[in-house]
Amino acid sequence: MDSGIGLLAATDAVRRLRPDADLVLSLDPEGMPWGPRTPEDLTERAVAVAEAAVAREPDVLIVGCNTATVHALPTLRARFEPRIPVIGTVPAIKPAAAGGGHVAIWATPATTGSAYQRNLIRDFASGVRVTEVPCHGLADAVEHADETAIAGAVAAAADLTPDDVTTVVLGCTHYELVAERIRAAVQRPGRPPLALHGSASAVAAQALRRIGSAPAPDAGPLGSVTVLLNGREAALPAAAVTYPEGSRLAAAGTASQT
Repeated sequence: MDSGIGLLAATDAVRRLRPDADLVLSLDPEGMPWGPRTPEDLTERAVAVAEAAVAREPDVLIVGCNTATVHALPTLRARFEPRIPVIGTVPAIKPAAAGGGHVAIWATPATTGSAYQRNLIRDFASGVRVTEVPCHGLADAVEHADETAIAGAVAAAADLTPDDVTTVVLGCTHYELVAERIRAAVQRPGRPPLALHGSASAVAAQALRRIGSAPAPDAGPLGSVTVLLNGREAALPAAAVTYPEGSRLAAAGTASQT
């Protein structure tokens, strides 16, 4: 579940680990973006999106959104666990900091500077230089596959990123869909290759662990994919298929159609 197509990164990661899994993608296009909303409003919308997914009786629920994890995860867990494990998405600060060097955390303005993110930095990046970078408009630009807006938002965030940064944490799941564009914008000539850290692979692995399901990359046939837009079955949003993660779902012919 997510406000929009940021959940494609986690979906793609789950599909790589368990191609036979039946997937339900629950989105909130009527309420996207969630970032500018109050925590109370965001939580209300996240619960509605989760309820739509839970009606399909899943084994596990993945909150494929950093901002929703910050504000709504406790409510979602109180509502659905232990019947359905709820997996949040946490910025990959710990593995990024383990590499040393100067770390930049690219995140939505709602997450940047939040107590949640500051606590993660304190707990997992003590002694490491960290710069928090607010990425104004990037999630919304990615959601709509607006190439001009993506380029502008990435360039603006890159301008806020110090030249000596060696690692970038992608602190919003939408950003993982444009990871290579971010790398190209931040990489400085003559410096070692920039390391990028997203959350999708770790989230997918954790979801399987919680339900006792071992990875089986060669399993088949492919499981089904059901798309819910504000609780209604629909086709995968057109913008989604402009990204490799979405086009792989569409090419497999598994996305539900209206």
